[in-house]
Amino acid sequence: MIWCLVAIALACGKRDARNLPNEDQRTVADAPSDSTPSQPRTSSAPTVLIVGTSLTAGLGLDQYDAYPGVLQRMADSAGYRVDVVAAGVSGETSAGALRRIDWLLQSPADVIVVETGANDGLRGLDIDSTRTNLREILRRSAALKPNARLFLVQMEAPPNLGPRYTTSFRAMFPEVARDAHVDLIPFLLDQVAGVAELNQPDGIHPNERGSVVVAANVWKTLQPALRGLSH
Repeated sequence: MIWCLVAIALACGKRDARNLPNEDQRTVADAPSDSTPSQPRTSSAPTVLIVGTSLTAGLGLDQYDAYPGVLQRMADSAGYRVDVVAAGVSGETSAGALRRIDWLLQSPADVIVVETGANDGLRGLDIDSTRTNLREILRRSAALKPNARLFLVQMEAPPNLGPRYTTSFRAMFPEVARDAHVDLIPFLLDQVAGVAELNQPDGIHPNERGSVVVAANVWKTLQPALRGLSH
């Protein structure tokens, strides 16, 4: 069923996700005080806000081909009237996401997907600090958008950092999700990470085909929330 929806979405080509402005990794400190973080809404449809890294921004891809764009077309094809908004910043750590979350949530958000931490893992940053940042992002999201459905995306650290680090990093996400009472989306790059034909030459960022798999990974957990918004 999931792959059928993906195929229909790619064939229909209705809409891609809207991207928030990304000017050299702007944070809330750089944003004008009278600015709003997203483009004006073009409809009254509920908003799915994806707060993320270069994976969400679709580094190396057209906006249409990044996984939020694929998710938008999957939602359209399934009859869910929602706007998917991609708020990805390349190279951002969980600390950066925390700095801009209040600014992002000035705009409407009925579903909030938090995809951050991958760059913390790539840099081998302190896991306790990342955990604290994730908790605060979710706490602020819940406080600012009490009626929104929250999701945290599972990410992984590279194996070269050693089994102790990677195991602790992996365990952090379900722990934070459980404590915050939010839904956990399984590993974003499942069946994509390490598969050369699904990644760009850097071996890290999905290509067009890989983005379809990533979108399917997210869709499995996200779809019930979309159904609740649309009906």
